[in-house]
Amino acid sequence: MALPPPDDLTSLVLRTDFSDDAAWDALRAAYDHHDDGPHATWVSDPRFAGADIPALIHEDTAADEDDRLTYVFLADAWALADGPERFLLALDLYDEPGRTFRVPPAWFPDVSANLSIANLDFADFADCADETGTFCG
Repeated sequence: MALPPPDDLTSLVLRTDFSDDAAWDALRAAYDHHDDGPHATWVSDPRFAGADIPALIHEDTAADEDDRLTYVFLADAWALADGPERFLLALDLYDEPGRTFRVPPAWFPDVSANLSIANLDFADFADCADETGTFCG
């Protein structure tokens, strides 16, 4: 169950909750609406249904070194819950595996672009998250 690679210079958004296809579509629409270019590789693969953070870290560390990711965004149950705050969960897989923060649609293009070109590190964003664990600029 290796993590799939993202398209060139995009961030992998991995769906881990499969309880509501309409919510998945709404989430993608919310993030694509704020997107001025391709910043996401959207992956909806039932093999990852219910995958938790330790399992995803294990999958990444088990991959060949050239196939490892440094971060991934998760469309988990919280991100797909009904409501206005459908925030993806950013997961560090490299510097501090398991560290997370939430990303709202408006900030996703900036976070994704900077992480994909290694202009900023995961911690640069995580350290700026508010008391709810959400990066808001």
